[in-house]
Amino acid sequence: MKALLRKVVPGAAILTALLGANITGYGASSHDGGYEFRTSDRCVACHNGLKTKGGEDISIGFEWRASVMANSARDPYWQGSVRRETIDHPESSAAIQNECSTCHMPVSHFIAESEGKDAQVFAHLPLNDHHQASDVQAADGVSCSVCHQIEPTGLGTAQSFSGQVKFATIGGQASRPEFGPFVVDPGHQRIMYTSTQGFVPTVAGHIRDSALCGSCHTLYTKARGAGGKELGTFPEQMPYLEWLHSDYPAKYTCQGCHMPEVAEPVKVAAVFGPERQGMHRHVFVGGNVLLERILNDHRTELDVQALPQELTDATERTRAFLEHSTATVSIDSIETTGKTIRFAVRVVNLTGHKLPTAYPSRRAWLHVTVRDQHGRIVFESGHLHADGSIAGNDNDADPLKFEPHYAEITRPDQVEIFEPILKDAEGRVTTGLISAVGYLKDNRLLPSGFDKGTAGADIAVVGEAHDDPNFNDRGSVVRYAVDSGGAAGPFHIEAELWYQPVGFRWAHNLEPYKAAEPQRFVGYYEAESQDAAVVLAMAQATR
Repeated sequence: MKALLRKVVPGAAILTALLGANITGYGASSHDGGYEFRTSDRCVACHNGLKTKGGEDISIGFEWRASVMANSARDPYWQGSVRRETIDHPESSAAIQNECSTCHMPVSHFIAESEGKDAQVFAHLPLNDHHQASDVQAADGVSCSVCHQIEPTGLGTAQSFSGQVKFATIGGQASRPEFGPFVVDPGHQRIMYTSTQGFVPTVAGHIRDSALCGSCHTLYTKARGAGGKELGTFPEQMPYLEWLHSDYPAKYTCQGCHMPEVAEPVKVAAVFGPERQGMHRHVFVGGNVLLERILNDHRTELDVQALPQELTDATERTRAFLEHSTATVSIDSIETTGKTIRFAVRVVNLTGHKLPTAYPSRRAWLHVTVRDQHGRIVFESGHLHADGSIAGNDNDADPLKFEPHYAEITRPDQVEIFEPILKDAEGRVTTGLISAVGYLKDNRLLPSGFDKGTAGADIAVVGEAHDDPNFNDRGSVVRYAVDSGGAAGPFHIEAELWYQPVGFRWAHNLEPYKAAEPQRFVGYYEAESQDAAVVLAMAQATR
């Protein structure tokens, strides 16, 4: 089957190959009154072999299978974190696995739901040792028949948040709609119905709506205390609500940024058919450059299906996206008085949500250096160590402390870090999501149009940044007043905005957990941490 999917077969030949392939065992999961899904191998054979007129490969299947969406269940950080939570809250293990599977193992989750059961994450792990139909469905991640079966009911409202979507119901002749952006003629509807054993392509506008993405990307976690007692909900990931509170809804959808549109008419299927204007690439480009590197470097252990070059291409797309589309940095107001050098660094968020957003392990920070006329460093704040920790960051040195938001920095051990810091029910710093009840700090950079004064509690700015007049939707301005130590100018100032998808503390807080999944991820992190940090933007000035 892998050979079939990798080979590009034109026209009727691909249809013959697809219909003759023995792929029914893994694809079907049908339940009376329940859900029905097909694994992605049913779809990608017809939705590959797609190119622009210039020859660029835009195949839906190949790009999807190298994405974070396709590999959501293979994510070793997710696996290690879920294991950590079940160890911290053993009495709630079944409930935690069921909750965490909703968006990372959605097929397993919703099939279990239809049977009145809790989904089991670890029953399918490690993925490379399990090859029953249910394990293959679990490994398929956020697959074609998950997203394209979601109905518009409740999208954009609390009813659909945390992955609580409604799926298409069965229609005439045991068919189910598979929603897409284009009108499909009856002939091609019959081809897809036959090849998938029941799915009919159906035009639906909500497939292009940000509210579709907002269902999983507005995530509330059940906070639990001793004995599994529910303490309420924690707003773990809020990019959709952040986007709604910005001026981006009038400019860009989630799909517009993360699934870039092909600029010319192209075919969307290799089985005949017209060219379509407005096809969106299924790259799902985002911020998790660490995962893409790990998937490529540990292919066998993680049962990775994407080919090495596909993941290399995905990593390069992610880095380019981060380096060119996320932020700007500038330096101004430079003054030298005696031994003191004063200047201001402005950082502007170019994204449609907080930067960084989503999973709270992510952080961005300013690395600022001042050099004298001979190139010697007279001041440095925010240096990245080889192990992924930041020099001067209290949280990396001590898990119970953290760096505040700074309006002014005067010492090398002060670092401006744009990050969320979670708190437990006792008000202590935590990286345990199930223990978290709120935030001690949230000074992540705000998108254009985001009014921190009117933001709801779930997307609020928390800590010193809330009252900092120089921290708003137009950027964050940090003043520096540093001692030159008597060195001679002119002084060269460089400011870089760095980013990590998984911060040092978030990774190393898994270290005490001696189960396989946490230990494996810590090992991966130690090998990859520095290479996975990215400079989002930089500026230089001399005075």
